[in-house]
Amino acid sequence: MVDASLGGLSPADLMGKAERENFPVASWFLPRATRRHLLAIYGFARLADDLGDEAAGDRLQHLDALQSELERAFAGTARHPILADLSTTIRDCHLPPEPFLALIEANRMDQRVSRYATFADLRAYCRLSAEPVGRLVLMVTGSFTPARAAWSDDVCSGLQLVEHWQDVAEDAARDRIYLPAEDLARFGVEEAQILRGANAPGLVRLMTFEVARARGLLAAGAPLAGSLRGRMRLAIAGFAGGGSAALDAIEAAGYDVVRHRTRPSRRHILWRSLGIVAEAVRHRAGGATG
Repeated sequence: MVDASLGGLSPADLMGKAERENFPVASWFLPRATRRHLLAIYGFARLADDLGDEAAGDRLQHLDALQSELERAFAGTARHPILADLSTTIRDCHLPPEPFLALIEANRMDQRVSRYATFADLRAYCRLSAEPVGRLVLMVTGSFTPARAAWSDDVCSGLQLVEHWQDVAEDAARDRIYLPAEDLARFGVEEAQILRGANAPGLVRLMTFEVARARGLLAAGAPLAGSLRGRMRLAIAGFAGGGSAALDAIEAAGYDVVRHRTRPSRRHILWRSLGIVAEAVRHRAGGATG
């Protein structure tokens, strides 16, 4: 069963992890009620991740128990404090179960899959582990449209890649390698190099390629910020700006992700976020006048 201690983490400890994310989980730009709902969604996603990454015992059984508790949240009878909070968000925002089930399934995959043969395989994983979060944000803020969902998918998958590229060494310590095998072969990188934390010219070239790929996804989703106004535009710019700044930090470290866990400064995140806002304003003005 999922217990209230979260395997040694109190709900307060769990939510405290929001402070250490690259991008704002519940941007202060947004209204208080919206922030509360986003934090409830974050709490669920963080709980699912912790059960999949850190929980002692049978993690698949823990995730099954979480799914049962999610069903109770939709029925308004959740007992776990994180799911009880989420129940209010589900009710107030009329959220469907599918995005939450996808997040649980992503963590089930982490128990069965530790390597990805192709980028297409990795992107399929991102569709479970990352893209549902962006869609939930759009639903909570009343901003959901099919076009925005598609842009959000690109941004969220890009952000998931950013996290994987930052955490290459940490994931290797768990015997997980998210770098696609086809890319390792293309750049002449052996899995053993990553597992023993050895940097090499081939790995630098590989990570240069992967960073550019993540930037491409963030750029593909850039119209999302331009399609929004006011606080939502600022919040989305904050998410994407955090990802871009993290990629800058990897680049500044010479793409050495096996010996360094790079993190951008808050100032650089702000600079990147403001740049996205400025570009969105220019794009919208150009569209209005053109």
